[in-house]
Amino acid sequence: MPGTTIRSAEVLVSSPGRNFVTLRLVTEDGVEGLGDATLNGRELAVASYLTDHVVPLLMGRDAHTIEDTWQFLYRSAYWRRGPVTMAAIAAVDVALWDIKAKLAGMPLYQLLGGASRNGIMAYGHASGRDLPELFDSIRQHLDEGFRSIRVQTSVPGVDAVYGVAAQPSSSGRYDYEPAQRAPLPAEEDWDTRAYLRHIPRVFEAVRNEFGPELPLLHDGHHRMTPIQAARLGKDLEPYDLFWLEDCTPAENQDALRLVRQHTVTPLAIGEVFNTVWDYQTLIREQLIDYVRSAVTHTGGITALRRILDFAAQYQIKSGIHGPTDISPVGMAAALHLDLAIHNFGIQEYMKHSATTDEVFRTSFTFADGYLHPGHEPGLGVTYDDDAASRHPYQAAYLPFNRLKDGTVHDW
Repeated sequence: MPGTTIRSAEVLVSSPGRNFVTLRLVTEDGVEGLGDATLNGRELAVASYLTDHVVPLLMGRDAHTIEDTWQFLYRSAYWRRGPVTMAAIAAVDVALWDIKAKLAGMPLYQLLGGASRNGIMAYGHASGRDLPELFDSIRQHLDEGFRSIRVQTSVPGVDAVYGVAAQPSSSGRYDYEPAQRAPLPAEEDWDTRAYLRHIPRVFEAVRNEFGPELPLLHDGHHRMTPIQAARLGKDLEPYDLFWLEDCTPAENQDALRLVRQHTVTPLAIGEVFNTVWDYQTLIREQLIDYVRSAVTHTGGITALRRILDFAAQYQIKSGIHGPTDISPVGMAAALHLDLAIHNFGIQEYMKHSATTDEVFRTSFTFADGYLHPGHEPGLGVTYDDDAASRHPYQAAYLPFNRLKDGTVHDW
């Protein structure tokens, strides 16, 4: 169509509190689209993939041809899949959807079929080094409006545990950002037996304090073997979890069969998955209950919608990944998809820092436990170049684990 040819593409790397990679596409008529290409701890790999290999392919293409562009970028590279490739494709895909919705003059979810619900139930991240601190964190999240809570806690004998904030941040938020600005990744310790003994007692205490109605979630972060995961799922059954997330590394999809045989605790898997092929067995055999992939890391709205439509045939719901390493652009894309699909489950939500919000101006809202993407045309996100220029990239790495004998362990 006249004026919809892509005339420019910029890869924007900034670090307002943490590193983000953003793709900005502009049509001949000056319509802009944004896409999130952030890959925590490997941001520059995606930036290079986009700059050196993808951007030259986009010049002169019609911004309306979203499906054809997706297939072209996925199939023409020959080396398919993987987080770097799929994050790059996702950025292009979301930016094109942003452009198309702006040209249509409507919020993106309207192009995806319109709203299937009034709001998007979100869960917050509560954590503590002991039970009193954990209870305080849960109460704080309830006061902020969250009505579903992920519970993470320190483990006796383990110095540092994923998902546990050591102290309130300088911005006053009580959360956890594992990527540390440092030339090398931090080394942390781990003891699975200590964890398995401790966590059921934590959930017993939380249920006794907050009652049976509050939806509670927990992230195992890939650290258990299948039989250990089965044991934890069974031990947590009395506390009625909304889900147990990433209980075991799921690259071996057959491992979830063993877990399913031993527990009815709902299972959420997939934040490190990138394509439908990662889910094929898990969905077809109903070995999970929630799909955890991010729009940003799974090829964009086009690809994740296909995965969720596949999952819907088996009554499996969405639980889209949404911590602070998903930029506000990626979060907005997730919310538009959440609002449109029928098999929505829950949305992860960590509030971005005030510094991040200066760079990414958003229309989405959070109130009384529910998110909404807003009513502005497109994604509802703008990028402030002046604010971003004050926050250049800084190297940051996720930590890694070693067992007490020095063996590198899953993180």
